[in-house]
Amino acid sequence: MANTKSAEKAARQAEKHRARNVALRSRMRTAVRDVSTAIVGGDKSAAQATYKTAIPVIDTLVNKRIIHRNKAARHKSRLAARIRAMQ
Repeated sequence: MANTKSAEKAARQAEKHRARNVALRSRMRTAVRDVSTAIVGGDKSAAQATYKTAIPVIDTLVNKRIIHRNKAARHKSRLAARIRAMQ
């Protein structure tokens, strides 16, 4: 339990930030999953389209410092490699 007014406010803010971060992280995971689903489906044009929509979502999380830039680069690189490998 917070002991001071400033600690109470910090606790309220932390709860709001956590909720926002969870929502943004979930949005990124959904975007990555959509690309993976399109890749498994075998439709290269659909995979490329979903990849193009996923990239800004991933980059937004990096800019907000919710995920590390190397993690974002890893996701983007692996998805792009899987799309390139499609027939």
